[in-house]
Amino acid sequence: MQHQVIEMPLHPRVGPAEFPQAAAVIARLAADPLCAIGNPEALRIGNPEALSDVDVENLLVNLDASLRVYQRAHFFAWTQGLLQSLIKHEVLICTLRSGEPPTLRADSFSMVAQQQTIFGEMFLRDASVALNLIKAWEDQGFRPLICDARDGAFAKGLFARELEQLRATQILAHGTHDAEGNASSFYAFLCVPGTLGPNHAYLARLVTPFVHAAWMRTEVSWRAKCDDGARTGEPNRVTAREQEILKWVSLGKSNFEIGAILSISPLTVKNHVQKILRKLDVVNRAQAVGKALELRILRH
Repeated sequence: MQHQVIEMPLHPRVGPAEFPQAAAVIARLAADPLCAIGNPEALRIGNPEALSDVDVENLLVNLDASLRVYQRAHFFAWTQGLLQSLIKHEVLICTLRSGEPPTLRADSFSMVAQQQTIFGEMFLRDASVALNLIKAWEDQGFRPLICDARDGAFAKGLFARELEQLRATQILAHGTHDAEGNASSFYAFLCVPGTLGPNHAYLARLVTPFVHAAWMRTEVSWRAKCDDGARTGEPNRVTAREQEILKWVSLGKSNFEIGAILSISPLTVKNHVQKILRKLDVVNRAQAVGKALELRILRH
């Protein structure tokens, strides 16, 4: 599944950064991801009591696994699999700031949501959410932010209501910023209340640079693949009929329901869906919808 193609204006904001000693660890890890492998004590600098031995072991395994993420399917498998041992979450929202004038675009990943793309979409479309969370993160010196979607400025919005249905109302958020103090990327882990403990903000600091690097590699990989497809005449182009089926898949319809709508058999729908998965190089229906949105094959 590929990222949402929803964009919204973002006005740059410069704010002072206040980093404790733990920031030295993050900077070192970001510059040299291998420095921590085989050196667990490097992760305790500045906050030696924050992580248990199990936390350190899980962190090292996750950092090593992140280095092998180059495709979207790898990122999905890592964040919704092994990364859960560090930060258990129902949904991960990845947000990138880019362009001139600056805009935000969002991607979302989930194993439990029926329509995981809806979270990235509403994160940006509910105007009280993305900008307020990013501003709060900037205002507290770019430190990890923990809050509850049922409280604060966006408590009664569409985003908060959707999280309540999923029971994932606790938010752990952290990001990256440029030299001018503007948010470059922002990551929100949506968790069930009671999931987050006192060490999770520290874990978010340590792992976010690796989440960011892994996600950026998948972005580069997808763009290269799209460019290759364009240069070769798009031999795997999705047909008009397949686009129509993709539209109904994105709305959560089953093969039987799509067959009834289009007056074709469920088996024919299944065959079309399998062709779509192969053409888009994805492994399930949710990923197909996400990639179709990214490639402008499907528009919501």
